[in-house]
Amino acid sequence: MTSPLSPSSNSPARTLGTCSLFYVIFISAVAAIGGFLFGFDSGVINGTVSALGNAFNSSSVATGFNVASVLLGCALGALAAGPLADKFGRRAIMIITAIIFAISAFGSGISESSAEFIFYRLFGGLGIGAASVLAPAYIAEVAPPALRGRLATLQQLAIVLGLFAAFLSNYLIADAAGSAQNILMLDIAAWRWMFWAELVPAILFLVGVLFIPESPRYLVAQGKVDDAKTVFSKISNDNVAEQISDVKSSLRSDKKPSIRDLFIDGSKKVHPIVLAGVALSVFQQFVGINVVFYYGSELWQAAGFDESQSLFINVLAGTTNIVSTFIAIALVDKIGRKPLLLVGSIGMFISLSALTYIFGSAGLDEAGKLALSDNMGTFALIMANLFVVFFGLSWGPVVWVLLGEMFNNRIRGAALAVAASAQWIANFAITMTFPIMLANIGLAGAYGFYALSALISIFFVAKYITETRGKTLESM
Repeated sequence: MTSPLSPSSNSPARTLGTCSLFYVIFISAVAAIGGFLFGFDSGVINGTVSALGNAFNSSSVATGFNVASVLLGCALGALAAGPLADKFGRRAIMIITAIIFAISAFGSGISESSAEFIFYRLFGGLGIGAASVLAPAYIAEVAPPALRGRLATLQQLAIVLGLFAAFLSNYLIADAAGSAQNILMLDIAAWRWMFWAELVPAILFLVGVLFIPESPRYLVAQGKVDDAKTVFSKISNDNVAEQISDVKSSLRSDKKPSIRDLFIDGSKKVHPIVLAGVALSVFQQFVGINVVFYYGSELWQAAGFDESQSLFINVLAGTTNIVSTFIAIALVDKIGRKPLLLVGSIGMFISLSALTYIFGSAGLDEAGKLALSDNMGTFALIMANLFVVFFGLSWGPVVWVLLGEMFNNRIRGAALAVAASAQWIANFAITMTFPIMLANIGLAGAYGFYALSALISIFFVAKYITETRGKTLESM
């Protein structure tokens, strides 16, 4: 039985030697550790929401900002990462990103006030945003066309593994202490240890990046052709001179890439492909996936489950996300990007609509909280995990694959930065509005909005997304 990343006997990837193939997988996996940190840092907040509110005496609005503040840093980090990576290199900015993750993890755990905590979370957001741009760009630029889809999904696999690791870590720490608010050891509250757990992958990422090469396509753009030849010779068996020539042709001039390349020459209009990337990013967030991952514990407690059950449900959702991402890895280079997006949109619309009905028809207990019957509670769990399955095999990984490959060499860094920044702004909007919607229109109203977004995404994909499977980056 072959691995999802193993080329089939009739695959063009067979042109890669075994050493080259494993080297490409290795350097792609190292870059994807940034995605793991992206996922861990995004998910670790999930089990700490109530504890943070009590520790800092925060109002519901302030608590929501504690959760969502990191996303503003993400938007800034994503927007800055593309131009910085185009100027200083993908590898150099990844090193800085690893250091940012470590500082943020430590600082979040030692915070004594909301203001201090928000500062470190905003700072960490710079790292998450940068990682969301750098990993897909780097992987796309070192991967052969026949394997690029599967290698690019390593980013999403790393993200969901990071989310799962955060959920599992939170669950184990809270279980050992009795609650996220209780003391775990060294007279320190459990929620602080939840943030410090991130220091381990942050250090691993920093060490790993020191052993990977710079992107050869970046090196060509910077005029470092000899260095690019060395890297190309390690990651491909194709004619190196032809590859260098193709990259030069795709850049169209000797002028180095800049943010101005996003506009149509001689006008103030943005290239349509950039707008398509932005729309992909926004739809990925408007279906509400991160409400499940950021507020999962609060969501399920609002639906009548206790804290321990809610944290365990998070672990279950994280596991489901991982399994569905492996399905995407196996399919993305076989059936293509667009079919997966369409299947995912349809599946998400159905499951979100079912959740809207479940929460809308549920009664209330004496405390005014939703009271689901055993059967409806089970049905809600099934539909929630089905939603995660459809997202995990489609919009989760495929959007990152497309963002890494749909832009040409000249605009990739800047366009990916704009699209990823839009994704984080949309993420912030969804995250901030969920507590407000929960208080005013309930879970049914919130999930109704997410279902509508999934429905609209079906028509968007059908009309505006073009298949990129099997194409070289130079042909984009």
